[in-house]
Amino acid sequence: MRIYGIGNPLIDILAYIGEEDLEKLSLYKGTMHLIDRERHGAIIEYLKGKKLVYSPGGSCPNTMVTLRMLGVDTTLAGGVGSDELSAIYRDKLREVGVVDELITYDEPTGTSIILLTEDRERTMNTYLGANRCFSREDVNIDSLSKASLFYFTGYMWDTEAQKGAVSYALDYCRDHGIKVAFDVADPFAVGRYRQTFLRLIEDYCDIVFANSEEARYLFDNYDAYECCKSMSKLCPVAVVKNGKKGSYVANDRKIVQIPLHGSISPVDTTGAGDTYAAGFLYGIAKGYDTETCGCIASYLAGEIISNLGAQFSIQKASEISSRLKEQYS
Repeated sequence: MRIYGIGNPLIDILAYIGEEDLEKLSLYKGTMHLIDRERHGAIIEYLKGKKLVYSPGGSCPNTMVTLRMLGVDTTLAGGVGSDELSAIYRDKLREVGVVDELITYDEPTGTSIILLTEDRERTMNTYLGANRCFSREDVNIDSLSKASLFYFTGYMWDTEAQKGAVSYALDYCRDHGIKVAFDVADPFAVGRYRQTFLRLIEDYCDIVFANSEEARYLFDNYDAYECCKSMSKLCPVAVVKNGKKGSYVANDRKIVQIPLHGSISPVDTTGAGDTYAAGFLYGIAKGYDTETCGCIASYLAGEIISNLGAQFSIQKASEISSRLKEQYS
């Protein structure tokens, strides 16, 4: 099985800060803020003197990289610049074996400044850079046609060019029987595009991921179970992640609760949702039932939040892959 993803390749810049820093920067904790080049420079200037950790990231890319490290064939499409950061990114894809279909533009490679507070919640400040240039003309239809599943996130709706690219891919998938998985990705994105997302889910999607807050915005309901029930009426497989309470997975409207796996005292929640999606899609690729997929997803998410960063090391991924084979083969 090959999974084709269109996403935002970003270089993550991680820093630990205090609650007072968020206030001084006028940031809403736990969400993703789209920023311009000037704001990016201002935040970096504010962080002077703090330890900064750089690593390849981005929501869809995190999922594609994790899947590949677990043995699933993946392709990543998106935009990067002709700079040192793009070289770092391409090296990462080459290292793990993700098929690189990134397009180079005359713009800086995108970055996400991820601010971690003492409660291990992350607040993201994303400068899209070259990602904003990826458009319909950049979608490699020949490559997409060889995929069994297309994966994208709600972040793609923040630029007209990217929205056009994903819409083009979605129409192709619908016309050619390629399954579609969608991660809603961010509550603010839902706030901006709620009606569009509901239409996308109903018209195109086979698998949809949302956390409880995103689901609440979608369905105007604080009950994660009820949100999963509502979403299951729109698509075959609906997943609502409910934090420390685990998650709900609906398959053809039959809902099961998946227990939380891993630490309840995370080191870093960055990439938890991306890794959950990777675990679930790994199970789909292996032909497991959706409850098993949910358990694998929960296990992987529990592992990633016990480490700093949004992607596993190759050694850690190898250990996880071995455990999965032992338990589910």
